[in-house]
Amino acid sequence: MLSDVLRSRLALARGALLPCRGCLGPVGEGAEAGLCVRCWGGLRPLPEGRCPRCALVHAEADCPEATAWDHGDALWDYHGGRPPLGALLLPGIKQGETGWRRALLGRLAEAPLPDWAAQVDRVTAAPSAWPQRLLRGFDLSAEAAELIARRLDRPFEPLLAKGWLRGRQASRTESQRRRLPKGAMALRRGAAPRGLILLVDDVWTTGSLTRMSIHISGDF
Repeated sequence: MLSDVLRSRLALARGALLPCRGCLGPVGEGAEAGLCVRCWGGLRPLPEGRCPRCALVHAEADCPEATAWDHGDALWDYHGGRPPLGALLLPGIKQGETGWRRALLGRLAEAPLPDWAAQVDRVTAAPSAWPQRLLRGFDLSAEAAELIARRLDRPFEPLLAKGWLRGRQASRTESQRRRLPKGAMALRRGAAPRGLILLVDDVWTTGSLTRMSIHISGDF
């Protein structure tokens, strides 16, 4: 095992020799996981005045999105930056990039949560298929949900499971994602959800935005 000092020196040496993995420019001071500060700056909060259910900005009084939860929000717009950070970060994480995963979770630990999150009784995560978890080596949604549960001092419970042979969300168009077949997700065997549930997902795609999302619902 490498000591922390040796790990730090290796990181500095790597940063001095290799360009930023995002923009290919010099990484400079403050770089993390091979990305310069400017690239990490693309992880932008969403604008004020967004809808409290779909986290989009729209003029309609009622939310036009078909959401099944009472409150919804997103922590960041993954499309920010030049190059767009999400186009680099999300595929890398989905392929098992642990450095970006750690950096994203570190930012999640400090990101402001909506006021209504304090109302929840427990926290759960959007499920992923076990072959993807096995190949990737981690489950970002579950790790994010556990982190938020600790921040809220609420229990984390894996309540949902993805149906067998349902395919990957990444291979579907947005309209197909909105019309998931019955049984695509279901309660785990023996799960007994009670009270208000906070559902956490690593990616929420709606319209032109891709975001890390948190939803609250009292009805499963």
